[in-house]
Amino acid sequence: MTQPITRSASRRAPYDGIVVTTPVSIPYVRFSTRGAHWWIGRALAALVRDSGLSKDRFDGVCATSMSLAPDTAVGIVQHHGLTPRWLDFIPMGGVTGVVAMRRAARAVQAGDADIVACVAGDTNHIDSFRQGLENFSQFGKDAVYPVGTGGPNASFAFLTDYYMRTYGARREDFGKMCVAQRENALAYPHALFKAPLTLEQYMTARPIAEPVHLFDCVMPCAGAEAYLVMREDEARGLGLSFGRILGTIERHNAFPDDPVQYRGGWAMDGGELYGMAGVSPDDIDFFETYDDYPVINMLQFEDLGFCAKGEAPDFVRSHTMTTGGSFPINTSGGQLSVGQAGGAGGFLGTVEAIRQVTGQALGRPVPDAKIGLVGGFGMISYDRGVCSAAAILAAGD
Repeated sequence: MTQPITRSASRRAPYDGIVVTTPVSIPYVRFSTRGAHWWIGRALAALVRDSGLSKDRFDGVCATSMSLAPDTAVGIVQHHGLTPRWLDFIPMGGVTGVVAMRRAARAVQAGDADIVACVAGDTNHIDSFRQGLENFSQFGKDAVYPVGTGGPNASFAFLTDYYMRTYGARREDFGKMCVAQRENALAYPHALFKAPLTLEQYMTARPIAEPVHLFDCVMPCAGAEAYLVMREDEARGLGLSFGRILGTIERHNAFPDDPVQYRGGWAMDGGELYGMAGVSPDDIDFFETYDDYPVINMLQFEDLGFCAKGEAPDFVRSHTMTTGGSFPINTSGGQLSVGQAGGAGGFLGTVEAIRQVTGQALGRPVPDAKIGLVGGFGMISYDRGVCSAAAILAAGD
């Protein structure tokens, strides 16, 4: 039984006639000597190949990368010979897949662009992760990294410990999600983790920052993800399978007075999301959560209406969460089993959701999947992630 969510009356215009199509993934590698420009270029080339369009038809570009500096999207279009009339760069980490979709859809709807290439890519050199921690945010540079708690492991240990003490979650509950996602990943060809994971292996893995252990943490890597946003009639004319955008939300710096994060912006806007989409949590066939750490899955389950606050542990215990079972989540394996390719990690769930609703799954398809939910979460700052987002997609026909 899902938790009732109030559907708020929204004055936002629907995304009628605007679709997402052509999901592409550039296979991840643990380390790369290539730069972010190269990975993004591979993704753009894959969009050209799979859509049958020339790159000149991409008159809009929405990009994200955590390792592109000093360049932004401007450097991308110059580097790859694109001449868009609409351009955006979204440095928001784990919400970028949804936020890019929102912005690109409105640009196409308004006529500012006809076809928008949404692309995310990052490299991972041997020392990239340490350098990223040092320069992740001004807050981190001034108040977190100098005292030795820089990096997401310590932050999510703080959030996980609070959630466990407050709501009675156990490590076995987090482990069940990690094991289920690994099972999903075994059928996904681009997952970096190729071996099954047992609950015993999860429970006995070395601690990283208590109560976070090894398999609670994503593995940084290099890779890229991308998709196209265009009008439905354009997609039909090109013979492309597409998904419809039923509803989206984004929220930044939600509940800033909470002493530690136990809810995200989804709790503020979930009603609007379902109201805009015209569906309820019971209609969702699969959920691509943002899963850099398993505790964030639980927050999304609660805040997006699948159970009440504090009930996610029981919810997890009552579902398999595998692709062929009950309440499928992260059907490619998610970042916990595929890897986190910087900003592309924020696109991973969106690209997988497009594949599932268009019948193009690279791994196991969710049986009879018609409606999927994507969650986004990003920009961790000691005791909270600042950005939240979500989108509901539906099969095109």
